[in-house]
Amino acid sequence: MRNNIFFKFVIFLCLIACSKPQQSTKPPIRPHIIPIPNDFNLQKGVFLFNDKVALHSDNELNSVATIFNEYIKEKLGYELITDNISDKNSISFIHDKTIESEEGYELVVDTSKITIKAKTAKGAFYGFQTLRQFFPPTLENKTFPNKEIQLQNAIAKDAPRFVYRGMHLDVSRHFYSVDFIKKYIDLLSQLKMNTFHWHLTDDQGWRIEIKQYPELQKVAAFRDETLIGHYNDTPHQFDGKKYGGFYTQEEVKDVVKYASERFVTVIPEIEMPGHSQAAISAYPSLGCTGENIKTATKWGVFEDIYCPKEETFTFLENVLDEVMPLFPGKYIHIGGDEAPKTRWKACEHCQELIKREDLKDEHGLQSYFIARMEKYINSKGKQIIGWDEILEGGLAPNATVMSWRGMNGAIEAAKSGHNVIMTPTSHAYFDYYQSDGEGEPLAIGGFLPLEKVYSFNPIPKELTEEEAKYVLGAQGNIWTEYIPNAEKVEYMMFPRIIAMAEVTWSNPYRRDYQDFTYRLSHYHKRLDAQNVNYANHLYEIKGDVAKRNNKMVFDLQTMIRDKTIRYTTDNSSPTLTSTKYTSYLPIEGSTVLKAAVFDEKEKLGRDFTITFNKHKAVGAKITLEPKAHKVYAGSGKEGLINGVSGSNTRFGDKEWLGFWGKDVTITIEFDQPKTISSVSTRFYNANGQWIYAPREIGISYVNEEDGRTLHQINQVATSEAKLIPHTFKIEEITTKHIEIFIPNYGTIPDGKQGAGNKGWTFLDEIVVK
Repeated sequence: MRNNIFFKFVIFLCLIACSKPQQSTKPPIRPHIIPIPNDFNLQKGVFLFNDKVALHSDNELNSVATIFNEYIKEKLGYELITDNISDKNSISFIHDKTIESEEGYELVVDTSKITIKAKTAKGAFYGFQTLRQFFPPTLENKTFPNKEIQLQNAIAKDAPRFVYRGMHLDVSRHFYSVDFIKKYIDLLSQLKMNTFHWHLTDDQGWRIEIKQYPELQKVAAFRDETLIGHYNDTPHQFDGKKYGGFYTQEEVKDVVKYASERFVTVIPEIEMPGHSQAAISAYPSLGCTGENIKTATKWGVFEDIYCPKEETFTFLENVLDEVMPLFPGKYIHIGGDEAPKTRWKACEHCQELIKREDLKDEHGLQSYFIARMEKYINSKGKQIIGWDEILEGGLAPNATVMSWRGMNGAIEAAKSGHNVIMTPTSHAYFDYYQSDGEGEPLAIGGFLPLEKVYSFNPIPKELTEEEAKYVLGAQGNIWTEYIPNAEKVEYMMFPRIIAMAEVTWSNPYRRDYQDFTYRLSHYHKRLDAQNVNYANHLYEIKGDVAKRNNKMVFDLQTMIRDKTIRYTTDNSSPTLTSTKYTSYLPIEGSTVLKAAVFDEKEKLGRDFTITFNKHKAVGAKITLEPKAHKVYAGSGKEGLINGVSGSNTRFGDKEWLGFWGKDVTITIEFDQPKTISSVSTRFYNANGQWIYAPREIGISYVNEEDGRTLHQINQVATSEAKLIPHTFKIEEITTKHIEIFIPNYGTIPDGKQGAGNKGWTFLDEIVVK
């Protein structure tokens, strides 16, 4: 009897086991969606994705359903069933006219089915990109071992904040393969970015085939050699190797088609009137002098620009006649930036043209040039975009302004009723350094960390709600003077482009930097699976010297939650056994502090080092007139006397302060009289980036012993060195007050980068001994 009961029990258990659907061996991953949707809620339960899932689509969204099925076939090795009419165990792309945004979508992952609703195919595609992040990251490189995947139930309702979400790539300074351009576009589309700005012509190379002008391919597409190292390194050295290349029109068509399939619009940039030395090297008569010149071999801005004569306009119109049919989007970017007027000032034809057209000056002549080209482009059914210099001399009637020199260009254009795309150097130039760590690869300069990109608000506060409607969106830029290969493009692009994607897509109320970095740490796995050479600075430490309760302290922070900082003060590298940082760390004297981020098992990322040099001005009261430029404000005026010096190799970190065209006055006041014998500082000197050490510097102080005010003016040593130190030697005196006066260098002379503009002054720690 017992054996019979036991036998029946075993049969019962088998029946229960057989009646359950087969489950995936892998639990679902928790989706950490980037860019963050405007409305996103996880639900209980999972959808079991396998080769039994049916695929449905309304006709309007068939193209996206096909893209999704091809993705599944490539990654999992099977196609979804398309002839099953069952609503259960399915994924459906549903056309929904009630969704307000052309790019919006609604995604529901439920235990029985998945639905993506959208008004347009573009919206459905973005719904797919969100769903894609429900799948394991390893699926991206086809190494996921299971054919069956559990997807977390969730609901998302989403639409972009801005209609223009772009990324730029300069292929003139360095040239990249079609395969890489496609990878670039694919990575953009995964982040729901919808525009690729392709910078195709510049002084250092012409990169698009123009059949009517074969010398552009033979001559302008190549340079004799390329600058080695940084422009500021002297003397200039070159590699002696011919360099160049161009895209055939068939290759361009292929790229544009590839982008269109991913709902990315490609905007070509054909520079004019400046940045045209490569074209003039092929056809010298396009310049004002008619002299033979060569494609530029170093970086910067050059005086040979297009001459505004009929031959030039005919050339550009013919070029555009070949370019415009290749790009179905409505925009053509015509540059318009950094066009020195030296040649125009000396050109008889140009001066006659200024008089004949009743133009104010050479800036008016540039406006005439742009307006004439705009009229031609408009006649072909296209509109122009130009860098914000096109505002100078009067804006062309229908132009869209791409504001790069800060916010002022955008404000002026929007208040005049012109569309604007925001791409200021302060938040959008990804060729800048992204970390102040010493191991960073060579870059043009500047400092643009991930957090600053993420903090960007493309709507200037000076605009009214109505004026703000003219801000179409924002764009990240990659200029490639110091980016010779695709791997470095990726390093400079990622993860800052991910921050920009969230800036342009997600509503501000949904954005939180700490949450973003947590989601980004998961997105890194997707980049790994796609062999993207991203920069990983998530485990770097933010460290400052600050004044707390009248004491100087080290303040350390890490952006990733649930991680530990450990530190040393003996100049050794921290280990798992080093002291754990818990709060502000008091500074007793000159100290070298090293710190790193750890989990339970190992060190994550690189060591952070901060050297504190105790001197008599640390912690004193300081005033600064004027304030540092907002783009290079460093750690504020207190950063000039916080005991920490700036980088020896770059000026964009938080210790250097930058001033554009302004004389600077600094006042330091002590609580009690101090006996001093020297005051020293140093200036950054990078003429290629408009940065000049001052010609002289003055100091004054009151001798407490006799009440006399003493003045001293010193000449600053002239040098091509990157760092220019200066020390005031003072006969030992006692004082409570020091005033330092630093006159601006003045106007940059002709023949130099930025000629005609005021120079920048960059100032480091003021050390008082």
